Amino acid sequence: MKYYLNFLPALVLFTSCVPTPGGGGMGGGSMITGLVPFILIFVLFYFLILRPQQKQNREKENMLKNLKRGDNILTTGGIYGKIVAITGDILTVEIARGLNIKVSRSGVAGIASPNNDEEKNAKERKTDK
Repeated sequence: MKYYLNFLPALVLFTSCVPTPGGGGMGGGSMITGLVPFILIFVLFYFLILRPQQKQNREKENMLKNLKRGDNILTTGGIYGKIVAITGDILTVEIARGLNIKVSRSGVAGIASPNNDEEKNAKERKTDK
């Protein structure tokens, strides 16, 4: 799909350079036909890039709002931990027994469970043998 998106600007340029049928003069509808490729590019850009990104941002904001004490999280730095306390925008995360760090809400990449990930990796290793 990305291969086709690379050639889209060239396609617009070529379609706007096509001579109008019926002579050398510009017809009344030529301005509208010249805008059609730009409108199609905008619609394609919206549905392939903007809309999925907006949906992803809404899901992440919802996840960050619904964080609660006891959730296992993964930070953007790759640290697994368990939320011990929440004070406004600051989370206190226990990353080892007796070792707590403070993390901003925006520093949370997602809700995760390192134990489940380890179990999945162990099962995959067993099936590979």
